[in-house]
Amino acid sequence: MPLKRLTTLALYTTLSLAIYALESAIPPLVPIPGIKLGLANIITLILLQHGSPRDAALVLAARILLSTLLFGQFISLAYSLTGGIFSLLAMFLINRLLYGKMSFLTGAVGGLAHNAGQLLVAFALTATPGVLTYLPFLILSGIITGFFTGLAASFAGRRLSYIISSKS
Repeated sequence: MPLKRLTTLALYTTLSLAIYALESAIPPLVPIPGIKLGLANIITLILLQHGSPRDAALVLAARILLSTLLFGQFISLAYSLTGGIFSLLAMFLINRLLYGKMSFLTGAVGGLAHNAGQLLVAFALTATPGVLTYLPFLILSGIITGFFTGLAASFAGRRLSYIISSKS
């Protein structure tokens, strides 16, 4: 990997991790487990739209591993990684279908997929159908927060896209 690309990805990983740390300091907005703004996902969206899916996946994986080591518990790795992979795949597909347009829709689908992935992990770990009662709340929150992160990524991406280069 060329040094410029490695440095750029390290900077985006650091930015994503810093956003995650700041968001972790915000008290929960609602008293329902698993509902967060997902602001670190802004970086994933920016990389999908202005970089490459591989770059987005590398930064996402690094952020999840580092945030688990620094701020979380080991069990949170399963939730974060599954949600992140589901979200990344869904956003990649939607972004490709929409030719990089309508990042708010890409973000909403990503938020929805993230919550679906985390709910599947919760169901698999607990084998309790009761966790599925969270589904309506997670659908609504995933769409709303994803819509917001998509808009934020659109605005921030315009400012940051000049330092992203998938060819470097």
